[in-house]
Amino acid sequence: MGHITSKDAYKNLEERINWFTQGAPPTESLYKILQVLYTEKEAKWVALLPVRPFTAKKAAKIWNTSEWKAEAFLEHLCEKALLVDSFYNGVRQFVMPPPMAGFIEFALMRTRGDIDQKYLSELYYQYMNVEEDFVKDLFFATETYLGRVYVQEPVLTSENTIHILDYERASHIIDDAAYIGLGTCYCRHKMLHAGHPCEINAPLDVCLTLGNVARSLAENGQHARLIDKKEAMDVLERSYAANLVQIGENVREAPAFICNCCGCCCEALQAARKFSPMQPVATTNYIPNISEQCIGCGKCAKVCPVLAISMQKNKDGKAAANVDEEVCLGCGVCVRSCPKNAIELVRREVQVITPVNSTHRFVLQAIEKGTLQNLIFDNQAFANHRAMAAVLGVILKLPPLKQMMASKQFKSIYLDKLLSNKSTKRS
Repeated sequence: MGHITSKDAYKNLEERINWFTQGAPPTESLYKILQVLYTEKEAKWVALLPVRPFTAKKAAKIWNTSEWKAEAFLEHLCEKALLVDSFYNGVRQFVMPPPMAGFIEFALMRTRGDIDQKYLSELYYQYMNVEEDFVKDLFFATETYLGRVYVQEPVLTSENTIHILDYERASHIIDDAAYIGLGTCYCRHKMLHAGHPCEINAPLDVCLTLGNVARSLAENGQHARLIDKKEAMDVLERSYAANLVQIGENVREAPAFICNCCGCCCEALQAARKFSPMQPVATTNYIPNISEQCIGCGKCAKVCPVLAISMQKNKDGKAAANVDEEVCLGCGVCVRSCPKNAIELVRREVQVITPVNSTHRFVLQAIEKGTLQNLIFDNQAFANHRAMAAVLGVILKLPPLKQMMASKQFKSIYLDKLLSNKSTKRS
């Protein structure tokens, strides 16, 4: 690989990143970001890795080196949070996390001296807050969202508390997690370095990672600190008190993160403001209802993270809060702020559908972006039949229209035959 130039190494890495269902549009800013995060050698080697999880043995074969050298290099990349490791049946596997929520965020989840975090933050700000391609691709390229909002459970009425589903509760997600990691909020850390500190002075130490991601980040490089469920619930309470919105991975089972977000720093909430009424994340199944007790104080409008509440005159000529339901996330921040208890969350008429797990979300997004073939035919990914079976299993459970889209992208006689057999059994 000695003949590959530095420019080729980073360009190849850009192409590798864009094999993800979620990619990162190549710009000069992204190129500079990758130069900060990766050495030239790291860029060369990572550009050759599969999209799906792989072993050190597989990496050694790809890199044409010994297995112990490959594992040592993979561990180094894990320590920089450029890879995440996991264990399946006692075998250690590695995978490159997506840009977001992934290696872009991990670089600022703790204070570190091996990279220039101020310079990196300024590059991030340019790439995500000034340029728009990455944010548009991240939040608006598919109808299946990366993230979803959790309702603030303490503000629900007794009736709604009875009907709330487990996967709608941040408290249930925390209670169900095998590992919980606490790190620095990437968004506020970035904005602080970029000269745009949080307008509401929200706490920094409230970023929660869950499950294997939390374990890997904690054990490799201490990018997160493992905490117990009691401390995690304290993080939630502090976040509620700071009027932050809880946004987690858009899955029902084993989400990898819960962010506690402010409207001034969070990329998703900034996108909600900038591109209103387009939604960048899945809303909760709730919407605020304003009663006649509203005194028009405007406190709810002031704390709304996506500016979905405005003060308008009612039929009596008095100011009252008005909710734009197309924009509202249903987070419940406004309910907590009302001094007269004039706001109540009620269930939305149309319920929000949440993907079952990460594989389900990846497949849906790949179909919607027309990149399913990248997920399936990655040059190294599906030597593992278990991974192929997981993707096909999701496709076979999709609605007919999605199956047709998948079949067209897959262009596989095998998949067409599977879908045909399934249709025959139904009839």
